[in-house]
Amino acid sequence: MSQPSAAAPAPKWAIVVHGGAGVIERGGLKPEQEAAYRAALGRAAEAGAAVLRREGSALDAIETAIGLLEDDPLFNAGRGAVFTADGRNELDASLMEGRAMRAGAVAGVTRTRHPISLARAVMERSPHVFLIGEGADAFAATQHLEQVDPAWFFTERRWRSLEKALTAGGLPIPPRPAGAALTPDPAAALAHDEGKHGTVGVVALDRHGDVAAGTSTGGTTAKRWGRVGDSPIIGAGTYASNRSCAVSATGTGEYFIRLTVAREICALVEYKGLSLQAAVDQVVQQELTAMGGDGGVIAVAPDGQMAWSFNTSGMYRARLSDAQPLVVGLYKDDP
Repeated sequence: MSQPSAAAPAPKWAIVVHGGAGVIERGGLKPEQEAAYRAALGRAAEAGAAVLRREGSALDAIETAIGLLEDDPLFNAGRGAVFTADGRNELDASLMEGRAMRAGAVAGVTRTRHPISLARAVMERSPHVFLIGEGADAFAATQHLEQVDPAWFFTERRWRSLEKALTAGGLPIPPRPAGAALTPDPAAALAHDEGKHGTVGVVALDRHGDVAAGTSTGGTTAKRWGRVGDSPIIGAGTYASNRSCAVSATGTGEYFIRLTVAREICALVEYKGLSLQAAVDQVVQQELTAMGGDGGVIAVAPDGQMAWSFNTSGMYRARLSDAQPLVVGLYKDDP
């Protein structure tokens, strides 16, 4: 599903947010759930926009907005992330900026409260692009990024989803994590199970003309063997270049990796001259769909074009610029 950008003056800054794609249908969410998601997406977009209004960088806006989403148990990132088959929350994130095309990414993080901030630290304060597991958390500690007990990421509804998935697969249910909350979080109780595509992401254009993209996720429920999806992989789930656009993706990661979805969209803009909306639609509605993959993307270009496209029944999303008011969508027929 795509939604073309409304005709408007070229924005000086712009931000687009997603909170995952999947089975999101009218009638599937209670009114209070729908209201909670719309409010959360709006808060994230407005928080990022506040940074851009005061001439902050696209990177700062993205880190701010994703940080809010990582702390919100409505979404599969940070606190609210799904569990692995071993009963752990293993978090992935990536960040890329379009001017110098620097990037940072982490996977399998278990103690760093904000994986997106760790991805930025990898980009700016290490000689590397991608760190994983205990090493990534250890680097986070050296950078004075907030560390938490793994139980901090626990939510009851994600644990129940794990139990259901393992039972259906004939796999053993691991012991409940030590220190896990015994009472459900009221906010988490409003969360909706969007299926296997929960991820959060933000793309932004700042007043300096730079674009950037960031993505953060807990992965897929009951993932095994250290599985990593597209979210932390530069070119697949995240990509940014001032020569084309910035993209963040959400969906069945294995397909996004094989198609290098984010980079493919940017290449269509840069080398074939497609409009941003045409590029995201070609990749998501044609190439991804033909391969059997599902999910969606958000994107922004240096000239202020904003776009999203998804082939699932819904995608949590919002966009805002200095030239256009806030738009929040959940369902396929939302603006």
